[in-house]
Amino acid sequence: MTEKFKKEWLTDPSTNIMAGLVVALALIPEAIAFSIIAGVNPMVGLYASFLIAVIISFVGGRPAMISAATGAIALLVVPLVKEHGVDYLLAATILMGIIQIILGILKVGKLMKFIPNSVMIGFVNALAIMIFMAQIEHIFGISIHTYIYVIATLIILYGLPKFFKKIPAPLIALVILTGVYMMFGSNVGTVGDLGHIERSLPSFFIPDVPITMETLMIILPYSLSMAIVGLVESLLTARIVDNATDTFSSKNKESRGQGIANFVTGFFGGMGGCAMIGQSVINVRSGATTRLSTFTAGVVLMFLIIVLGEWVVQIPMPILAGIMVMVSIGTFDWSSFRYVKKAPRTDAFVMLITVTIVLFTHNLAIGVIIGVIFSALFFATKISKVDVHLEQKTDATVLHFEGQIFFASIDTTIEQIEFKKYEKPVKLDFSKAHLWDDSAVDAVDTIVRKFEETGNTVYIEAMNTDSRKIVKELSQLNEQHLT
Repeated sequence: MTEKFKKEWLTDPSTNIMAGLVVALALIPEAIAFSIIAGVNPMVGLYASFLIAVIISFVGGRPAMISAATGAIALLVVPLVKEHGVDYLLAATILMGIIQIILGILKVGKLMKFIPNSVMIGFVNALAIMIFMAQIEHIFGISIHTYIYVIATLIILYGLPKFFKKIPAPLIALVILTGVYMMFGSNVGTVGDLGHIERSLPSFFIPDVPITMETLMIILPYSLSMAIVGLVESLLTARIVDNATDTFSSKNKESRGQGIANFVTGFFGGMGGCAMIGQSVINVRSGATTRLSTFTAGVVLMFLIIVLGEWVVQIPMPILAGIMVMVSIGTFDWSSFRYVKKAPRTDAFVMLITVTIVLFTHNLAIGVIIGVIFSALFFATKISKVDVHLEQKTDATVLHFEGQIFFASIDTTIEQIEFKKYEKPVKLDFSKAHLWDDSAVDAVDTIVRKFEETGNTVYIEAMNTDSRKIVKELSQLNEQHLT
C-alpha cells in the first residue's frame, strides 16, 4: 500500500465518511431537479450522480471534490431530449466522455493558467448567486412552517459548530429536523414532491440509437457543448478546492477522469455531469480531504434511494434549502465589493461581466469564456502601446522603438513615424522592443520600404535574438538591412 493511497483514501476516514454522508443527502434533490430540467425520469439524474461520484473518486485528479449530475449540463440537453428522446441523451453522454478523455490526453488542463483572477471571482460569485436563487422556490410563498424550518436549519448550521464539531452541522440539522417533521408533520415541501424515486440499481445497456453518421451529426454538437461546459466547471471547481485546501491537483487527470465517468455513466442510464462547486464546498467545509468522501457520497446516495427511500422522500426541502443558502453565503466572495472599488477598471469590468453573463444565460462556461475573451482584449489593448521617438545623432537619424510589437500595436506604431527624407542614414533601434508575429515583421518591412521610397538608407539594429530570428525567417528585407 503506497503512501499516496494512504494519504488520498485513509487520512481521517471517519470525518470523510461523515462529510460524504452529508453530501449524499444534498445530492438527491439536486439530481432530481436537474432531471426535471432535462425532461427525463428522476432516476436518470440519480443514477448519474451515483455513478459519476463513485467513478471519479478513483480516476479523478482532485481528492474531496464532488462530481455528479449538474444543472449546466441539464440545460444544454433539453432540446436533444425533446426532439430525439433519452437514448440519444445517453449516446451523447458517451460521446461527451470520449471527447473529454481526448482533451485530457491533449493536456487541456494547461489552459487553466489563462483564466485570470477577475474571471475566477466572477465565476465564484455567479455560482453563489445561482445556488441561492435556486432555493427561492423552496423557501418563499409556501407556508409559515417553511420559514420556521429554514430559520431553524440556519441556527443549527451557524450556532452548533461553536460548541460541537465532531459531527457536521448539516447532518445534525437534517436528522433532527427531519425527525421533527416525521413526528409532528408540517405544511412543507419534501424531496418526494420533486419526483418519483425507483428503488433499483442501474443496469448496463447500450442506448437504442442507429449507429450511423446521421446519429453522430445529431449528438456531436450537444456532446461537444457538454464536454466543454463540463470541463470548464470541473477545472474551475478543482482550482477553487485547491485554494480552499491549500493543495495541488492534476487538472489533466481530472479531465480524463471526468471523461471516463461520463463515458461509463452513459451505458448505465445516467445523464452527463461534472464537478459541483456547491456540494464540493459542503464536503470541504465538513472536513473532507480524501477520495473516500466522494466515494462515500456516491455509495450512500444509492443506499439512501434503495434501502431508505421511503424515509428519504420525507426530508423537508426547507432543510436542504437552508443548507444550500449557507453554502451560497460561504461561497460568495464578499471582498469582491472592495475589489470593484480598488481593482483596475478593466479587471472590475471583467468580474462584473462574468457574473452578468452567467446569471443571464444560466451557463457558467459561457460566462467564463466571455470573461476570458474580454480580459484578453483588455490585456492586448494595454500592452499594444508602443512608443516611438526620434533622436538625431552625428552619424545617423535613430528611431527608438519601445514596447511589444504585434498585430494589435502595428497601426499605433506606424502612425508615430514621419516618413520623409533625412540627411543622415536612418537606424531603427529595437533594443527595447520585441517582435511577436508575422504582422510585426510585415510592419518592419513596411517601415523600411516607406523610408527607402523617400530616398533614405535604412538599417535595423539591436534586435533581440527571438525578434531577429523571426525577421530572418519571414522578412522580405535583405541581409544588409540588419546590423
